[in-house]
Amino acid sequence: MGLEEDPELLVKGWLFREVRGSWIKQRCYWFVLSQDTLDYYSSSERGARRLGTLVLTNLCSVIWPDKQTFKETGYWSITVYGRKHCYRLYTKHFNEAVHWACAVQKVIDTKAPVETPTQLLIRDIEENKFNPEVVDNIYQHNPILKHTQSPLYAPLLPFPYGSLEHTYHSGKGYATVREEAVKLFNCLQQLECARDPVPLIQGVLQTCLDLRPLRDEVYCQLVKQTSCTPQPHTAAHLRYWQLLTCMSCTFLPGPAVLKYLRFHLKRIQSQFPDSEMDNYASFIGEALEKTRCRECVPSWEEIQVLMGRQEMLCTVHYPGPGSCQLHISSHTTANEVVRRMLEKLGLKESRNTFSLFEQNAHWERAVGGNTIIADILTRFENLSAKEPDSDSQWRLCFKLYCLLDADAISVDSIEYLFLFEQCHEMVVRGQLPACEEDLQTLAALRLQSVIGDFSTHSPYPPLDELFPGHMVEARLLMPPCVPPALLPTTQPPAQGCPQRFPGGLLGGALWNHTATAAHKQKVEQDLRLRSRLKEEAAAIMSTIVECWKGLAGYSRRDSMAAYLTIARQWSGFGCTLYEVDFYISSTGSFSQKLWLGVAATCVSLYRQGEAEALESFPYGQICSYGVSDSNTFKITAGDRDLLFETTKLTEIMQLMNAYFSAIRCQRGRGDDVVSITEGTAIEVGFHLPPTPTPTLLELPSHPV
Repeated sequence: MGLEEDPELLVKGWLFREVRGSWIKQRCYWFVLSQDTLDYYSSSERGARRLGTLVLTNLCSVIWPDKQTFKETGYWSITVYGRKHCYRLYTKHFNEAVHWACAVQKVIDTKAPVETPTQLLIRDIEENKFNPEVVDNIYQHNPILKHTQSPLYAPLLPFPYGSLEHTYHSGKGYATVREEAVKLFNCLQQLECARDPVPLIQGVLQTCLDLRPLRDEVYCQLVKQTSCTPQPHTAAHLRYWQLLTCMSCTFLPGPAVLKYLRFHLKRIQSQFPDSEMDNYASFIGEALEKTRCRECVPSWEEIQVLMGRQEMLCTVHYPGPGSCQLHISSHTTANEVVRRMLEKLGLKESRNTFSLFEQNAHWERAVGGNTIIADILTRFENLSAKEPDSDSQWRLCFKLYCLLDADAISVDSIEYLFLFEQCHEMVVRGQLPACEEDLQTLAALRLQSVIGDFSTHSPYPPLDELFPGHMVEARLLMPPCVPPALLPTTQPPAQGCPQRFPGGLLGGALWNHTATAAHKQKVEQDLRLRSRLKEEAAAIMSTIVECWKGLAGYSRRDSMAAYLTIARQWSGFGCTLYEVDFYISSTGSFSQKLWLGVAATCVSLYRQGEAEALESFPYGQICSYGVSDSNTFKITAGDRDLLFETTKLTEIMQLMNAYFSAIRCQRGRGDDVVSITEGTAIEVGFHLPPTPTPTLLELPSHPV
């Protein structure tokens, strides 16, 4: 039957269909697409028998042809998912496969959205929420809204058939979203009898974090299981409330489900006043006002705390041996912790700005102001589980971020201690250009400030905590090269004969003997080098100790002041240095392996280890700055464009934004708080109309 004879038909033609029986095979059928169905027949004749029908609704989905299937089978494939059936169709022609996929998808898009009974009832409850009698009647006559001990056979909310949300997390073994929704309800029911509910709660939260559409579904399932419960005051029933508490502190539901959830909380509070359920409902209602989507699933500690509706204890270190303990919630941000630390340490009047840093023994990075602290603690817990080594232990540290006025820091303040400790960190990392004599003096002053006067009974720290390691290596001569006679030699392989091993048994033995000799010599050279390193380190340490002896009588305050006096001799004192792999200017100059120094007044370029800046650009000359591609930072100063290749793009961007923000604040909005953010968007916590706050979204340049 031609299409012109029946306008209801959209597409028709022969297609192969995958048939599953004792083995998978393909058979050719006559397919016909209409406005409502996809049918297939035994032949193309008018009276042919219809063998199957797939009803098309808004929840059906189409998988388009892909090259991988064509390579494996020689056919282009499309898959159509329906409520009961799934048709896997094949054709040898790509254009024909695309034509069918487009036509089926067009029919699906014309269908009205499918609503489940739960959705219809939620709408009825919303419309009658001010009429308690009608609402009670809705609950009484609709078991789908109430607690059940029976399993769930279909999701409460509509999900596309054959949804591919799970394919993005295929490594975690997820099935389709509809199947995962049913599995989650089974997990919820297991909470009632679980000896330790935390792993189950973490699993549910992780699934919802990975498969976003399931968040509304789980909220609806929890509302169902906490409605009209036969024994509402038992510990088993309260497990549902504990999971609902963790959900509310991790991510929000959609608008419609959020309204339904709020109504449910108020209804429970009116039904069970002064009960545990009332307390949980009140806590959840407050959490929903503050929650933003989390990056990580709450840690074991956080879940335990949330189950008891309490706050976590967070340890924040600061330069030196000190630390503070603060109570934080699942919503506390880095900016809030910084404000509380400023109050706790009496630094609110400081002209400099501070930030939190993630750090371990080898790595450090500023924390974005809007970052949720609970996410950082969870990440630390996960990293510590993977890397139990003590050198890899992570912590939060509160430090100076923008050094705007070093001269205004009182010698008796804790801020002066911060400056001293952070300056010493730069010295040990080799980021303070100074001669060897000055570095030895600084090491002696460090010992005097930390330990006091020299004593033979006083233990002192190792050299690598006092003196830059690269200076020790620089004192050594380069090790001699391996004699050419001992290096293995290989003859070029004969033409047409690929040489995988040295020729012959004897040749192999000779080659192995030569390689072994070279390896032994290399091991001996390494041992000699280590021995010489120890000798040089001992000589430097001896000089430092002699200098330390001459500082007898210096107080801690005097030692710190002398230390910083020497450090201030460098013109770049107070700047933050970032390694730059490659630098090129529009004037034609270029260089490799430099330091980019970001300070309170300018941006400067240094050769590593040299005190004098190659170039310096005051902020008044900088027109724009920003990220030009994945690893290139661009600064426009006057008529010059400067490009830097570095892995520290985000950190540089954050710091320059913070300095520009602080400069504007000091010009007239000094009470405002500088907000440090990370990622692709940089926000500054001040408003200076009419110029809008610049963001990284204005790439490739960041206007100043």
